Amino acid sequence: MNLVDSSCWLEYFAGTQLSEKYARAIEDTENLIVPTISLYEVFKRVLSQTNEDSALQAIAQMQQARVVSATPSIALAAAVLSLQHKLPMADSIILATAREAGATLWTQDEDFKGIDGVKYFPKS
Repeated sequence: MNLVDSSCWLEYFAGTQLSEKYARAIEDTENLIVPTISLYEVFKRVLSQTNEDSALQAIAQMQQARVVSATPSIALAAAVLSLQHKLPMADSIILATAREAGATLWTQDEDFKGIDGVKYFPKS
């Protein structure tokens, strides 16, 4: 099972060279989960950079995977992970969601570097 961080989705939608690193996980929708907070982050960024139609198309593609809402157990686990790893709220919710599902978190966000269960890809 995989969870692709919002920053990787954005690279994928932009078709950058980095997107090739995440394509395998993104396109394997049967083994992909998407936290609702990632829907928020991606929709907001795509909307701010393009238009509502493009943002809705991105979200439609993300929803081909299994969307996971934040539950009380994810919220509490996220709080603990935030304190342990000094993660911002959204990042801790994403990590907690991955852990609850037994998923590998794919990211280019340096905040996750060195954390178990994370495939970190530097942006450069």
